[in-house]
Parts: sequence; structure tokens; C-alpha cells
Amino acid sequence: MTTSWRLIHTPPAGGAWNMAVDEAILEGARAGAVLPTLRLYAWQPPCLSLGYAQPFSDVALPRLAALGWDVVRRPTGGRAILHTDELTYSVTGPQDEPRLAGSVLESYQRLSAALLEALRQLNLPAQAAGAHLSAAEGADPKGPVCFEVPSDYEIVVGGKKLIGSAQARRKGGVLQHGALPLHGDLRRIVEALAFPDETERQAAAQRLLERAVTVETVLGHPVTWAAAAQAFVFAFERVLELELIPSALTEQELGRAGELMQEKYANDQWTRKS
Repeated sequence: MTTSWRLIHTPPAGGAWNMAVDEAILEGARAGAVLPTLRLYAWQPPCLSLGYAQPFSDVALPRLAALGWDVVRRPTGGRAILHTDELTYSVTGPQDEPRLAGSVLESYQRLSAALLEALRQLNLPAQAAGAHLSAAEGADPKGPVCFEVPSDYEIVVGGKKLIGSAQARRKGGVLQHGALPLHGDLRRIVEALAFPDETERQAAAQRLLERAVTVETVLGHPVTWAAAAQAFVFAFERVLELELIPSALTEQELGRAGELMQEKYANDQWTRKS
């Protein structure tokens, strides 16, 4: 049976605004004020995002400032991601929505099926990583870089991580968001992270190149944000039996996002907590 969800495309924005919008949608969706939502978006300027519990000491602030990048702390877990040259998605809804119900792993697997179909639409031979991939030889599971190691059931191509996702649950609501790198040098992230010395920095950059990949690297040609977004919409509708209704953020969501940005995501007390 087909179910209606919202589809929201938002223009490229700063990190604090993007995270505030995801949380504002989560609040509305869990309260039943809006339909479950697939949001597709991008970032401007590039932004380093930290996982909820990641120490801020992982950030090399002078380097970050010199690069002109933003920094934000996500409401979800995991390690650092550099958001640039990518399509970012978020799925938000109440926990009793059948596609989001059950354990984190159960809901993640359902959404991963849609993500895999989106990549197949782009001619990418993707698969869900198994447990044997999450402990790649030589990788540091406590290192600062998210894309260095695929977690269980994340999306990989040839064993290299392609989509990194994370999920949070708040008072009966579910938020899962993730990033699909379209092009660019994935090693750039290490330039804004703290390492004991340059040898360690370059070693981390090399590990990242060996264990993560972009769409363009796999296909040998670029894919636009619009083309990737179209594949996501097709796949979510087909695999999850959805009708995605093009929508805009409500006035309530916009107002709440503004509050969350000022109170939380653009606030150093949140961003720089240890």
C-alpha cells in the first residue's frame, strides 16, 4: 500500500542551518504536525560536521579558519565528515511509521534498500557492508574521520565506503541522515583535523583514499546533484512504496529552525563541547 511522505529540496546552506532544519522537521514529524519527510540538500560553504559525542579537540581550528570552512556538531553519532561536493539526505518521521519502526538496525536496513536502489539507478554497483568490513585492517575505529571505516550495513562499492549515514531517536521520532560524495578529493578533510604530526596526517589521508570513494571515481564521469536527487526520489518511492509530495518547510518549521540554530547549532556551547 502506497503511503504519502513529503519531499523537500532545500538550497545549499551553512552547517548550523542544515542541522537546525533536520531537527525542526524531526520535532514536527514526531508530533504528527507534518508528514514523514525525505529532505535532499547541500552545504555552502563546505562544513566539517562532528558526531554528537566526538571531542572538539579533533578539530584543528586555525587550519579550519584558513580554509574558510564551517564546523557544526550533528545530533547523530559517528565521526567527522566534510560536507562538500555531495548530496545529503535526511529521513524524518515518527517511530511508529512502518518503514522506521523496530530497532535502529531494522529501520536502517529498510532505508538502506532504498539507498542501494538509488545508486543502482546511477549505475553504481553498491552493496550493504557486512560486519566483516567494519574492522578494516589498519583502521583506527576511534580516529576522527567517519569515512575511513564502513560501519555495519553502510553502503560500499568494492569494499570502499560510499554513503555514510547515522540515526538519532528523540521522544518517539526518528532522524536518519547521510552523505553521498559526488566528486572531489576525499582527503581534504584531514587538513582541518588535529593529528600529532604531519606523518600521521598523511597516513590518515592515504587510509581514507583506500577505504572511501566518490561517485565520480567509481563511474569515471561526474554526476550532478540534480541527477543524484532524482535517483533518490525514484528509489524511495519504488522500494518503500511511497508517494513523495513536493513540499516546502512550514512557517512553524522555519521559525523553529531559526531558534535551534541560534540556541544550539550556531552556539559554541553545543559545537565545542568535549
